[in-house]
Amino acid sequence: MKYATDRESLERDTEKDFFRGSGPGGQRRNKVETGVRLVHTPSGIVIEAVETRSQTQNKEIAFARLKKLLEALNKPRKRRVPTRTPARAKKARLKEKRALSEKKQQRNRPASEL
Repeated sequence: MKYATDRESLERDTEKDFFRGSGPGGQRRNKVETGVRLVHTPSGIVIEAVETRSQTQNKEIAFARLKKLLEALNKPRKRRVPTRTPARAKKARLKEKRALSEKKQQRNRPASEL
């Protein structure tokens, strides 16, 4: 599914939650809800930003991260190019199968004991 990555769509499609960030920053960091959590409802992606003491800067950082992640999800995956199994690998596989088969045959009773 393709997700819109323009700012208006992101603003409309996300739930914004603000919380108190932890770590250094003093009174402002401890009293003001500067941490930003964005929940992109169409994809369920959750992004958090608590790098700065400014709620506005954290919001910009969070939206930039969300946009980058959605662009990566929108990019189509490269298809694998099928390749032939090398003859050497086939021979090794057959040799291993024969060895296992021989091992199992040796578990049976000899024909003379039946």
